[in-house]
Formats: sequence, structure tokens, C-alpha cells
Amino acid sequence: MSTFGTLFKVTTYGESHCKSVGCIVDGVPPNMSLSEDDIQSQLSRRRPGQSKLTTQRNEKDRVQIQSGTEFGKTLGTPIGMIVLNQDQHPKDYSEMDNYPRPSHADYTYIEKYGIKASSGGGRASARETIGRVAAGAIAEKLLKQVNNVEIVAFVSGVGKCQLDRSSQNPEFMDLLQNITRDQVDAGGPIRCPIPDKASEMTKIVEHYKSQNDSIGGIVTCVVRNVPVGLGEPAFDKLEAILAHAMLSIPATKGFEIGSGFAGTVIPGSEHNDPFIMKGGHLGTKTNNSGGTQGGISNGENIYFSVAFKSPATISKPQDTATYDGEKGVLTAKGRHDPNVVPRAIPIVEAMTALTLADAYLIQKSRASTFGVVH
Repeated sequence: MSTFGTLFKVTTYGESHCKSVGCIVDGVPPNMSLSEDDIQSQLSRRRPGQSKLTTQRNEKDRVQIQSGTEFGKTLGTPIGMIVLNQDQHPKDYSEMDNYPRPSHADYTYIEKYGIKASSGGGRASARETIGRVAAGAIAEKLLKQVNNVEIVAFVSGVGKCQLDRSSQNPEFMDLLQNITRDQVDAGGPIRCPIPDKASEMTKIVEHYKSQNDSIGGIVTCVVRNVPVGLGEPAFDKLEAILAHAMLSIPATKGFEIGSGFAGTVIPGSEHNDPFIMKGGHLGTKTNNSGGTQGGISNGENIYFSVAFKSPATISKPQDTATYDGEKGVLTAKGRHDPNVVPRAIPIVEAMTALTLADAYLIQKSRASTFGVVH
């Protein structure tokens, strides 16, 4: 469906080449300060045409709040937001009418619905994520107010150029503790905070773009100042709903939290996170767990990584078949990202904020005067 969340809910709408995209956000507490400026900064970070490493589709992506606020305050009612699509080129897709794009959603949409949007990716397009980012900015503002929660994502891998993301790498753990969005954005268009790695990643994307090809990458996200007690003990473990949120983003193919897959080769005696006193309360000396235990936040930094595949729509000729099964060669036209991870950063941050805001409200409704306290 098109709705995410239980108490803090977002419903997104729109396709790649329709008149507009947007969302309705329900569950926002009343009397919260909110303006379009609070939302625009994150939308500007995800918009197309930012650099030579992204699609050259030229969209301003200016948000308009349509409902749910008055005189800069939330009313507690649904907040509607709209962003106009202004630079559509639907005829770029005319040649693709006969071909389902390899590894895109064309074939599965036709099989599921019997129809699909004739241009662009429809709901499978990353244009859909505009509503997520707009809603996520509101969720993030709520989290900042209740517990000074900080969410920062950055590019940690492109192609074969990868940061050492080991939970036992002190330099990486220090990066997670101190990284800021300003530092991420200062890392150039690739948004990797390590200069030599950023330069190498940029060259990799430029190479594949010059070959009319594409390449994938990894986004790492850290959340600091997370309240203890978020998440459920069984099916809605915090890491499970984070994984659900991340893998709902277009082009994602993998998720790991804390030590992740590398944790399978670390003995328990080294992987366990011993408890120590931190500022008058229990904390952990290490953080291989990634900020959760038993599916519930433990107050330490939550950190995870999300894998994004190489974008499917490329201009390089591909041997494939038409919808009728006839062999042919597809050379896709249009304006497409050779790599999505720099623009995926605010999307990952938004889905993180939406997940945690919802978990916070759920725990707050249960806890009353115990557990999480507003």
C-alpha cells in the first residue's frame, strides 16, 4: 500500500511524470512550529540536477503545505503537502513502450495491475520519495524536540571503493559519533566525508556515466540520542521496522545493522557489548549491537547500512525481449542517475525519522509515566 506507520503515518501519492507528487501526514502533534522552510532543506538535498553525478532533470521541488497548519503551528490534523512536477519529458520513453526495462518494475507492474504509467517508472520512480522526505522532515523535527535526536546519513561505498564499516574499527565508530550533515555535504557531490575516498568514488561514477552505464553504492546512517525503549519484542523489533523502511526505498537490495554480516565471524566474547555506567545510567562499552537489544533501543547510537543497486535505466544497448517475447535491443533514452546514493541520503534519513517518530509515539502511548517520557 502507499501508507507507512501506525500512529505517525505518511501516505504518498504521485508518479514520475504526473502533475504533482506529495503526501498526507497524520499523527503530528498539535501546536508544533512548522513552516515550509523546515521541509525544503531536505527536499533540496534530494532533488535532481544537483551535479554532474545525478540525473539532469531540472526540478526545483518547492514544497507547498496545503493543510494542517495555521500561522506556523500544527493543528493536530492531517498535513497535506504538494510538489509540482515541472520538467517532464514523457516522449523520452516512447521507445520503451514495447520493452520492459531489464531489472526495472515495468514487467511486474504490468503483470500485477494489467496497466502501467506510459512514461517514467510510475510509482516505482524515485519521484515518489519526495513525499517521504517531506514527511520525514516533520518527523525529524518532532524527534529533535522530544530528545534532541540526530540523524546523519552519508555515502560509505560506491562500486569497489568502500569505507571500512566494521563495528570493531575505532576510526569508523568515531566517525559515527561525530559526523554532521554539514560535513557530509562538504564532501562534494558524492557526499562521502572522507576526502580521498570521495575523490575515488566520484571517478568511479564518472567512469560508468561515460560508458552509458551505472554503478551501485552503500549509504550508512547513524542516529544519536535515541531514547531507550523504542521497538517491540517480537514482529516489530526496531531493526525489523528499520529494515522494512529502508528496503521500501527504490533500488535498495540490502540492509545490515550494527556489526551486520561481519558479526557472524566474531566470537561472542568479543561481540558482546559489556555494560558500564555513563552519566548516571547504564550504557555499553562497545556497540556491536548497533543500538538495539532484543529488538528494543538501548540508548546507544543506532547505525546501519543500506545497499543500493546500480540504476536499471541505462543508455547502454541491452539485449532483451519485448513484452511479446521477441528478441531485441533496448537503448533507453531520458535523463537518469548513473548512481543514486548521493541523492538517497535524505531519503534514508527521512525513513529513519518516520520509523523512530512512530516508535516513539507508540511507546509514549503505552508507557504513560514509565519508559519514554515526553
